[in-house]
Parts: sequence; C-alpha cells; structure tokens
Amino acid sequence: MEFARGTVNEVFFDSKELGESVQLLIHLPATFSPLYKYSLLITQDGDDYFRLGRIGTLADELLAKKEIENVIIVGIPYKDAQHRRSTYHPKGEKHSAYIRFLAHELVPYLDREYPTYQMGATRALAGDSLAGTVSLLTALSYPHTFGKVLIQSPYVNEAVQQAVEKYKENLPIEIYHSVGKNEHAAELVNGKTADFLTPNRELAGVLSAKPFRYTYHEFDGDHTWTHWQPDLRAALKALF
Repeated sequence: MEFARGTVNEVFFDSKELGESVQLLIHLPATFSPLYKYSLLITQDGDDYFRLGRIGTLADELLAKKEIENVIIVGIPYKDAQHRRSTYHPKGEKHSAYIRFLAHELVPYLDREYPTYQMGATRALAGDSLAGTVSLLTALSYPHTFGKVLIQSPYVNEAVQQAVEKYKENLPIEIYHSVGKNEHAAELVNGKTADFLTPNRELAGVLSAKPFRYTYHEFDGDHTWTHWQPDLRAALKALF
C-alpha cells in the first residue's frame, strides 16, 4: 500500500554534560500537528536505525495502518567507533555523562520543542549491541523518565546483569528484548568474535523475574542489521 512519508530534520544540541555538540535526527510523522500529543522513541546508533533499520519508513507504514500510536523518533548518531564506545560502554569515560545527557538535557529539550505527553510511560529508548546496553542502563537509572526500552542483541557483562538484579523501583519498565540464535560467535568491529547469545539468555532470565512488561524474542540470524531490521516491526508494535 502507498502511505504518506514523514520528515527527518537534523538538529544540533549543545550538551553541557558531554561538552560537545550532539547531532539529532528527528522524524516527524506525515500527519504531524502541534494540536496532537506524541510519544517519544530515542534511538542510540541513530544513523544506523534510520539508514539500515529504515525505522522512519517503518513507522510511517505502521502509523498509516493505525498499528502504532503517534510517535516522534529521535536518532542520535555516534561520531566514530571510539566515541561510541566511550559513551555506550559501561566502562566508557563518557558513559555516565551520556546517561545524564539523555535524562537531564535531551528530554527537557524535546518536551519544550515538541507536543509530547511528558510522561515516562510514553518515552522509549532503543539500541542495538552496545547502543542497547546504554539504553537499558539509562532506563534502569531513570525509570520515571524512560518507561520503555527496545534492546536488540545488547552487549551484556557482569555490570549489566548486576544493574538489572539491583533494580528495586516499584515502577515497572516495559522492555522488548531480542537476540539472534546464531550470535554465539558474533563478529565485532575490532575483528574479534564474542558470544552474545549466552549472556543475553542469562539476561532474559533475570529480566523475566522482574515486575516488567517483558517481551523476549530469539530470531533466526546473527549480529547484523540484516536481522535487526525485520525485527523492528514486532518491536514497535509491542511497545507502541
């Protein structure tokens, strides 16, 4: 079917927490109007989600079919592999500052500039691999700000497991979590391989025991956008 396409605007935000200008890709639905209220989906690896994941086009299609609610998608691209690791990895030197940027700077800015609901339950974070890791850790740190998380094949280490186990807030988070059945030897950008499947299954066990609205899915595939892209359809419909 033919459907109307939304628009993607590029904005640069000066972050005091990070001490740098942050690029934002903001997708507004084709029917966008300041008279309506919108949920928010903030994706790390933002350029990948728009270009490889085609998340804007997918959201346009699902909105046209009335299969998801009105949502504004904000993509945050990373500058390079080193910058990505420093902000996304739990041991990265800018990791804590990036989490504060999301909660204390980006959300207030988006709430000022766009007609959002301004409620945690209507804000989601998303990411693949390390981008999924920082999205989950941010939501666990600020559950009143971010009530939903979309994580695709997140990097999971002991720090991530412990953060989930220690979560004691009464506020439930809604989580969509997926990983590929062939990710026992995922190829990394540094040329090495790592087992993503086993730690993700262990994480699923911990998450499913928490009072979250939790969806876990194992897809037939590996640690690439070839498989994350089609998985996004079910993820968006589950969360929105």
